[in-house]
Amino acid sequence: MLTSLIILATLVSSQPGSSTKPNIIYIMADDLGYTDPACYGSKYYETPNIDAMASQGIRFLQGYSCGPNCQPTRAALMSGQYGARTGVYTVGGINRFDWQSRPLKPVENVEELPLKKITIADSLKSNGYTTALFGKWHLGQQGDHHPSKRGFDEAIVSMGKHFDFVTTPKIGYPKGIYLADFLTNKAVHFINQNKDKPFFLCVHHFGVHSPYEAKKELIDRFQKKQGVGGHNNPTYAAMLFSVDESVGRILKTLDELNLSKNTLVIFTSDNGGVGGYVREGIRQGGDKTDNTPLRGGKGMLYEGGIRVPYIFRMPGTIKAGSISNTPICSVDLYPTLHEFSKSQLPKNYKLDGESYLSQLLGSDSKSMKRTEIFWHFPGYLGAGENTYRTKPVSVVRSGNHKLLEFLEDGRIELYNLLEDVGEKNNLASQMPELKKELSEKLHAWRMDIKAPMPSKNIKGDNAPEQPKKKKKQS
Repeated sequence: MLTSLIILATLVSSQPGSSTKPNIIYIMADDLGYTDPACYGSKYYETPNIDAMASQGIRFLQGYSCGPNCQPTRAALMSGQYGARTGVYTVGGINRFDWQSRPLKPVENVEELPLKKITIADSLKSNGYTTALFGKWHLGQQGDHHPSKRGFDEAIVSMGKHFDFVTTPKIGYPKGIYLADFLTNKAVHFINQNKDKPFFLCVHHFGVHSPYEAKKELIDRFQKKQGVGGHNNPTYAAMLFSVDESVGRILKTLDELNLSKNTLVIFTSDNGGVGGYVREGIRQGGDKTDNTPLRGGKGMLYEGGIRVPYIFRMPGTIKAGSISNTPICSVDLYPTLHEFSKSQLPKNYKLDGESYLSQLLGSDSKSMKRTEIFWHFPGYLGAGENTYRTKPVSVVRSGNHKLLEFLEDGRIELYNLLEDVGEKNNLASQMPELKKELSEKLHAWRMDIKAPMPSKNIKGDNAPEQPKKKKKQS
């Protein structure tokens, strides 16, 4: 109760909303790779509704998630802050993967979004929006951490299974229904119930996350198709097709209710696709999709793990068939939606992102004020058999260049993404001045944001056995 009162006191008071405010729908797939939608390159997967949405709106080619896996991205989206402020860096505790044999001890991971954070739903609700979230939340399932206590008027959470799933709160559903269809049913009902007032709706699909389960008739459909490159898994294709059907049903509902011109619809993913590992020499046989031409995949800070599809549609406001090359990331959504809806931001609450409304409206030549995007991952993500998708690393993207600093040994990798999107040519030794400049920017950002750093693992295999000492009282 005290936390709620503090948040309400912090939020700017505003007049109740009116039908002139734009509606906002944020649809997020789970583990969807950058090149998985056909409009981003796939020749095997079928995404007609996502493709139509892109043709009717704007497609960002350099959209980023704030994390290489789901939880940090969701925390960044909801809070408008980097993980160094929320403490949410990964999924689960630090003991989820073996770090005891490594040189560093990870920073302890926060598994629930701190209650002091003002969510984007808290803020939009204070600006007159009716709010709802259906699907994966992953920032605290119970009590005050449930989305129904974090600014959402209506919230049904479910993840973990695609059939015979569990919801929080517990909701009955027809036997055999697919989770993506269930979530879409709830979304369509919410839109119909709130068509006469401004709403903010989040549809956070669990597809295409494992376990890899799909409707039989869709699996059969794709088993008849020839795979193309690393896009060749019929079950994965069927899962994506169900997510695409969801997008289509939501867009059709808006059209039928004459709401399309007053509704901003966003489609994206929480991180890169589950693929690219075999090429990195890890997790043999673990690829479910392929992020080519990007390097790596989910759990990695290379482009394949953090570059994601980002599509926006609002007929009459966003020019159809537009493309933007402006780099944007998860923390930018909070200020963008507030500027877009002419909503007031919370007072005395730090946001790390910047609005890209100008880019949405067609001014891609207008540069954003911020010149860098940062990532900080002070832990390990294992991949089985003593291999890792990532080890502790900090990253900065500045202009077309991207620098990765691996924290175990200080190793630097530097890439020109304009010329080398596959991150094959490490320029660190060839461009010492740029390496120094970007390293200094990264270190200054870590200092400014007070980013916690992993500590030396004095009990690791790399350190000599320490003599046992008599315990002292403290």
